[in-house]
Amino acid sequence: MKITGLKCLHADAGCRNFDFLKITTDEGIIGWSEFNESFGGMGVSAVIQHFKPILLGEDPRAYERIIAKLFAVRRQASGGLVQQAIGAVENALLDIKARALGIPVYEMLGGPVREKIRLYWSHCGTYRVAWPEEMTIPPIKNLSDIRAMGKEVVSKGYTALKTNIFLFDGKPRLHIPGFSLVEEFPALNAEQSITQAIRLQLEAFREGTGPEIDILVDLNFNFKTEGFLKMARTMQPFNLLWVEIDSRNPEALHYIRQGTNIPLASGECLFGRRDYKSYLENQSMDIAIIDVPWNGIAESLKIASLAEIYEVNVAPHNFYSHLSTFMSAHFSSVVANFRIMEIDVDTVPWYNDLVTVKPHIDQGHLYLSDGPGWGTEVNEEAVLAHPPKVNQWKFS
Repeated sequence: MKITGLKCLHADAGCRNFDFLKITTDEGIIGWSEFNESFGGMGVSAVIQHFKPILLGEDPRAYERIIAKLFAVRRQASGGLVQQAIGAVENALLDIKARALGIPVYEMLGGPVREKIRLYWSHCGTYRVAWPEEMTIPPIKNLSDIRAMGKEVVSKGYTALKTNIFLFDGKPRLHIPGFSLVEEFPALNAEQSITQAIRLQLEAFREGTGPEIDILVDLNFNFKTEGFLKMARTMQPFNLLWVEIDSRNPEALHYIRQGTNIPLASGECLFGRRDYKSYLENQSMDIAIIDVPWNGIAESLKIASLAEIYEVNVAPHNFYSHLSTFMSAHFSSVVANFRIMEIDVDTVPWYNDLVTVKPHIDQGHLYLSDGPGWGTEVNEEAVLAHPPKVNQWKFS
């Protein structure tokens, strides 16, 4: 079997775009993967195309050898965009090999430890605050709407939700100075108005969900060490499943972790075992977040094995399309130290059309597919029917 072609496809996803890689072979077997250019990954498609001369004519089933070669030719700049491009190729190659064998990807990886995967509703309220028109979803305008959304989470069977910081001191908006040139940037401080806002927000969610639903909060890169710790201590009374914090300093994360009783999750922006190593050695996190599209599933499993040595659980970073959900489900099914899996529930109306098979989700849990490869493919007609938009993922 030989690789005969690579093609990148892109679809409108409302407030951003979804990006897919298609690898074709001379035996008619097609491999699919998902990557992302909407937030910090602009140019991944171009990097993938630069790999084309290296990949054409190769046997796609030898994915470890191919990936080692791609790293070798880009060794001096192997992170960032290059890692995301390599991850996309790796994932498509695993899809091809599993389809050639007629088995799911997880069977190639040792078989499932679990066939039922607990999910949390990610960006709960976030898209409704920031992009209700683009996503064609109900807007959130006040704390009463948050209470109602908490009840909606329960009514749809989910047992956990993750939210961001909302401000209602004017037009409803996200507090995300770490990602946007808004008024608060670049100080990144946890002022009293911000701590009060998250306190009221969590009170409203808890009133809506009741005491049994787990709540997670993602603080992203929106504070410095002092602010992260102040926010974590503000949220301690709400019995969070975790607080998610992004920091380029593993020692600072360890300091924050020691200063709060909330479990700390981090790592969604890290690349490969080498990036995670210092964070694990410094005991910087309780849960290691791993982006399977960015890292590739084979590398993601190696990161999870490294985390297992340090008694750290892992959770996939998954806020993309259904294809990524399938990919992340294969990862979640085979790692022993899995915690919980992320999924977006608020989506554009054509979201389900972009793949040939939807994931089976019931009562907030995903059930493994027994289909070959990932268990689904990209519906190219639907992708073409919703062409990508430019300048997506705006915060201000």
